[in-house]
Amino acid sequence: MKEYDLIVIGTGSSMTVVEGYLNKYPNAKVAVIDKDKPGGICLTRGCIPSKILLYPAELLSLIRKSQEFGIDAEIKNIDFKFIMERMRRIINSEIESIRRGLSEHPNIDYYQDKAEFVAPYTLKVGNNIIKSNFIILGIGSRPYIPKIENLEDVGYLTSDTILELDYKPKSIGIIGGGYIAAEYGHFLSSMGCEVKIIGRNPQFLPDEEPEISNVLRKELEERMEIYTNYEVFRVEKEGKLKSIYARNRKNKEIKKFACEEILVAAGRESNADLLNPKAGNIELDDQGWIKVNEYLETSQPNIWALGDADGKFMFKHVANYEAEIVYYNAVERRRIKADYHAIPHAVFTYPEVASVGLKEKETLKKFSKDSIAIGFYKYENTAKGEAMNAKGYFVKVILDTKNMKILGAHIVGPYASILIQEIINLMYVENDHLKYMINSIHIHPALTEVVQRAFFNLFSVEDYHHFLKHFYESI
Repeated sequence: MKEYDLIVIGTGSSMTVVEGYLNKYPNAKVAVIDKDKPGGICLTRGCIPSKILLYPAELLSLIRKSQEFGIDAEIKNIDFKFIMERMRRIINSEIESIRRGLSEHPNIDYYQDKAEFVAPYTLKVGNNIIKSNFIILGIGSRPYIPKIENLEDVGYLTSDTILELDYKPKSIGIIGGGYIAAEYGHFLSSMGCEVKIIGRNPQFLPDEEPEISNVLRKELEERMEIYTNYEVFRVEKEGKLKSIYARNRKNKEIKKFACEEILVAAGRESNADLLNPKAGNIELDDQGWIKVNEYLETSQPNIWALGDADGKFMFKHVANYEAEIVYYNAVERRRIKADYHAIPHAVFTYPEVASVGLKEKETLKKFSKDSIAIGFYKYENTAKGEAMNAKGYFVKVILDTKNMKILGAHIVGPYASILIQEIINLMYVENDHLKYMINSIHIHPALTEVVQRAFFNLFSVEDYHHFLKHFYESI
């Protein structure tokens, strides 16, 4: 048995803890374990490769939109194989750099194998037994594969395996209606693939505000088919095509979708079961995620979990934040609680979607309706938005009128992921967010004005929904 000062499972955001720990204790001995390619999910098969693919899709969207401005542009060819190879070349370069750094570090033993607990603080890694009283679990997650008849026999892609494609499918059926389905649907349809998205939730992008989802769905349906409230129950291989059979959850109608490939984008599930957590006295919640307290410590003292492992917010920026919390609590021995009041995210379609904080329904459960104001402003009512012909896009903000603090904000439109940052930053100011927003000088004409003007244009909850009816009619 080999003993270490620190054992880390996962080579994503948990490397922040390793770096800080070795800076503080330069003679420490650390074990780093990862059964997959080093770099974590974001780099190897998540947000980085997908965004490398989505940028060409954004360019294609802009080229197609250029006709609105009197520009006669023609797309003569899309080299799908080149786009995929470029993505893999960039990613593999980063992966190899991380692999070399881990393999050559004098204080790190890098294990490229599966790890599982055999006793508290004791792990089996390949043929090795290793132990430490200080362990970080940055184990990530994996694609959730629903139980669908014949799925394994017929074959399918996931957000992991789609990155290995060298050819463009003529048609693809995407099982799932969340952000992974939306982003890959946007990418593949931009490349010229016939896309059908089949989601089981009544709302496309169920984690977004309904009005945000409605605008995005309307835009995306100009180049793909989107079906909601359909449960996929069987797939079949029929000739050269794969057929997806789905039942409408409301009226029980059955639809058949024929396509060349199937992409399963039905969410993520925990990797914790691979760890044999019971042997390590690591408690899991009802969904199989690792239980942590507000300091991110597990049920076993001095074993910590971060990122996808705890199942809270599966975004790289949250994993990075949680890694800092773990470092301060576990290494520096402070007592800092994880604060999730202003967690942002974005969906990189065209147009983009970005959100932070609470949705309207959530605020109504926590606050009195009379104390809530909703701000709304359309891109097209700003000079820059008009110049861009950005019609139907908007910013929505939700305020607590008692202290004028932002409870949530939601944007659909070009550069939403950039515009939301102005609001995120304000949500970390203690007092009177409204004052800081309306008193700050914004460049004119710039798209950031749409954010500021949403704070000037406030409605009561009832008045907002009356206004929404007219808004829907105008788009």
